[in-house]
Amino acid sequence: MSKLGNWTLGWSALALMSGLGLGLVPAAADAASQPENILPAPQPTPAAPPVPAPATPTVPAAPATSDATATAPAAQAPAPVQTLADLEPVMSWSLADAQALLAVIQGIDAEGLLPTDYQPDALKAAIAAGEGPALDAQASRSFAWLIEDMRDGRTRMDSRLQWFVIDTDVDTNPTKAVMEQALASHDIAGAIAALAPTHPDYLVLKKKLAATPKADKATRSLIRVNMDRWRWLPRDLGKYYLFTNVPEYQLRLTVDNTIIRSYRTIVGKPGRTATPQLAEVVEGVIFNPTWTVPQSIVVGEGMGARLYGNPKQAAREGYKVTKAADGTIYVVQQPGPNNSLGRLKLDMPNEHAIFLHDTNARGLFNQPNRALSHGCVRTENAVQLGMTMARLGGGVPTSETQAIANSGTYTRVPMTKTFPIYIMYFTYATDITGKLVTFKDIYGRDGAVQAAFAAPRQPWDGKRKSSEEIIQLDNPL
Repeated sequence: MSKLGNWTLGWSALALMSGLGLGLVPAAADAASQPENILPAPQPTPAAPPVPAPATPTVPAAPATSDATATAPAAQAPAPVQTLADLEPVMSWSLADAQALLAVIQGIDAEGLLPTDYQPDALKAAIAAGEGPALDAQASRSFAWLIEDMRDGRTRMDSRLQWFVIDTDVDTNPTKAVMEQALASHDIAGAIAALAPTHPDYLVLKKKLAATPKADKATRSLIRVNMDRWRWLPRDLGKYYLFTNVPEYQLRLTVDNTIIRSYRTIVGKPGRTATPQLAEVVEGVIFNPTWTVPQSIVVGEGMGARLYGNPKQAAREGYKVTKAADGTIYVVQQPGPNNSLGRLKLDMPNEHAIFLHDTNARGLFNQPNRALSHGCVRTENAVQLGMTMARLGGGVPTSETQAIANSGTYTRVPMTKTFPIYIMYFTYATDITGKLVTFKDIYGRDGAVQAAFAAPRQPWDGKRKSSEEIIQLDNPL
């Protein structure tokens, strides 16, 4: 990613971005209406035949919920796992196509993959034996495995720690369709290359790998790990999105893969409060949010009992305390200068209760190591970010967002355009200045991927996201 100098996104810049095709809508958009989807519709790669679009959007919008209640909707169920026949179809191969496949396999190290994974010796022997069932079976197998790893990543889900992103590329470009088109066009190399991620960082890493001596195994391993992480994501991230690389402690507002504005962040502490990797959609911008205190604090730290019996104290501290019919005490911190979420929260419902928000402890943004939170991502200049999002995604005029932000009143501005956010984990990537740098592996997540690369390639098991425990990380303190 490159940054446009030190350009601060002012409202004149927003007007320019409007001219780029954001199509801002009037401020009076119906809060109950579904946002217009600005995510790119999944498109087959150039090497694949047209595939019918799914009947539902790529990322469905969840119903709006109040910030004063726990909101962790269930994630969209992954698409059904393809059958073995879909994943490893056997098709008829000519000698010329098989030889082209062998050449690609022999050079696949350039993509950060391992040639031996795709049985080049067995393919070479089958080619020597001539056309027939044996060649068809071996070439189809080698091609299918290579397609799987180029499209979905070589690392299987059990080695992707805290990875909860569902990659839709397998649905858009199923192995059978890619193979059929490759054999029809006789462009084997093109079919494989067309599956590579489109983000500029992938190409940067690929060039670095080519320039790194074979003897520098540590650097080459680090490059492979992070190239593979790009393959775990959808091939195209979209035109407009938010992107935060957790170990970098930065959030980027991005248009056409170019940083328009960046913000320093504070992320989860290592351990149970580490920030998971997610791809979600911002559904609303909440100015002057409330914060529903977790029961771990209400009950575990005696806060509920202390405040429920002393309503004047609760009011002085800025809390509203209620008791449900079942006896459960709920404590909600009201908007104000002492609110733990600060003055802004991005509403992005997910099963982890992770979101981006402001903070009152703004001095922490000056620390170099900012893995300090309980999982959520605290964002510097969050009100400015929220006003930008309300303008770009909600069509609310600048003057109105300023009035809302300064009102001190809980206000949710719904998005009239879907705005994706990617919370990622790269330890070798470009920073916000465009320089390729190494980031500290703050959660120790590289080791499992490196071990997977060191071990024999495993068949794809059909898992679409991590099966690890879902930990609700909704404590901003």
